[in-house]
Amino acid sequence: MVVGLAVMMLACTGKDEKKLSTDLVSNPKSAQGGQEKQPVIQFDKTEYDFGKILQGEVVSYTFHFTNVGDAPLLITGVEKSCGCTASEFSREPIAPGKSGQIKITYDSKGHHGIQSKTLVVLTNTNPAQTNLRVKAEVRTPGQL
Repeated sequence: MVVGLAVMMLACTGKDEKKLSTDLVSNPKSAQGGQEKQPVIQFDKTEYDFGKILQGEVVSYTFHFTNVGDAPLLITGVEKSCGCTASEFSREPIAPGKSGQIKITYDSKGHHGIQSKTLVVLTNTNPAQTNLRVKAEVRTPGQL
């Protein structure tokens, strides 16, 4: 009876070990030695200064980036710090080695003095967020 119990225990252990090794091989992380392909976003610059502008002026700047990773890059959104900024960007995947752009528009209506606005680009990269900043010194007609 002891021999039968030992044989049953060994048989169960063998199945679990076989299943575990199969799981490791079918897991892409373990099959590639823990290295997953990932997109990496690299901007030419992450800050732009419009300089001195007149109150009420609407100005734009286009940030350029490249996917320097080895998987397609997706921009899922751009969060704004206020309603005075807007963004335009491609919703199509950016292949490795290819470039893209994000156009930021700032409306200075109702603002005055030095302004600094942050936009958060949300992507499928690690980290998933990149901050962009636009600045301007907004002058009223009397300050010219």
